[in-house]
Amino acid sequence: KAQQFSAKATPREQGFIKALSARYVERPGDDRSALDAAYAEASGAPFYKEAEEVWRIANAATQTQRQFALYWADDPGKTPTPAGHWVHIAGDVLKARNATLADAAETYARLTLAMNDAFVVSWRSKYQINLLRPVTYVQLFIDSNWTPQLMNTPPFPEYPSGHSVQSAAAAAVLSKMFGAQTAFTDNAHNDRGWGPRTFTSFDAAADEAALSRLYAGIHFR
Repeated sequence: KAQQFSAKATPREQGFIKALSARYVERPGDDRSALDAAYAEASGAPFYKEAEEVWRIANAATQTQRQFALYWADDPGKTPTPAGHWVHIAGDVLKARNATLADAAETYARLTLAMNDAFVVSWRSKYQINLLRPVTYVQLFIDSNWTPQLMNTPPFPEYPSGHSVQSAAAAAVLSKMFGAQTAFTDNAHNDRGWGPRTFTSFDAAADEAALSRLYAGIHFR
């Protein structure tokens, strides 16, 4: 049931946080077993419904959902990238607070270390679990002619979503540094005419970033 991808084995990079690296990178766990148990091809099965949801939402995405998908895509070469987006957010908050150089240095260090390790862990998990993308499942069992319209499906495994993992890590760090209920204005895409945008908290932004991949048709919920 695993899709074959062009990229090769598990990334060899190690995380900066030793305990995290030891648990999730150096000693792979049993991440695959739960998904093996959940995977199903029968119409009406929970996994089938997950794929059907992606297909349905992507086909009838609202204008707001489409905007969210594009806003958080953060394609390399066109934008600051997913991690760079959160660094930009941190910079906006630091400027708004007239932060000291010491506070800025600590914030950037904690944020980038966390996002680096989140990416290392998520990519290790992607290639250990090796779950097929929605487009493959949908074409096999729901609609053989379907492809997501907003963006191309990336050529690497589906689970977990790198955007979701690193956004959650970033939100956790920024919530710790500035407060969990901190509202902020995101100016990362002002030059593209997509901002500024205001969020009620860092977690709210991270949740939207995660859901954006569902709206784009490239990740299961």
